[in-house]
Amino acid sequence: MNDSVVVAGAVCDGGRLLAARRSAPPELAGRWELPGGKREPGESGEQALVRELREELGVEAEPLERIPGEWPLKPGLVLRVWTVRLLSGEPSPLEDHDELRWLAPDEADDVDWLDQDRPAVAEAVRRLREAARA
Repeated sequence: MNDSVVVAGAVCDGGRLLAARRSAPPELAGRWELPGGKREPGESGEQALVRELREELGVEAEPLERIPGEWPLKPGLVLRVWTVRLLSGEPSPLEDHDELRWLAPDEADDVDWLDQDRPAVAEAVRRLREAARA
């Protein structure tokens, strides 16, 4: 596979999922996504995700488990998502986002997710609900 990879984190804390509202590019502005970005040459997906969350949100985070599947963003570009645990810092919208929101599982549909993020969001919410029952 020669696709470039965009990594994203289903950042979970306190039984909630972090949603980030895009401020750019114009065609995505105002819609919500799981934060992340492009993997650089020589990086693993996990390394890219740690770097991107540091740059975009100002937090230190630990990728835990990759959510099965990958989703095409445009030709030659795919999205891969990991569940993520915050290690330190309070997320702030530093790059490409103008708002962050913590969503409980039953609030996940309150925002207009980007289409390609929806399957991973659904799986992350399922996992949050499962953890809450455990």
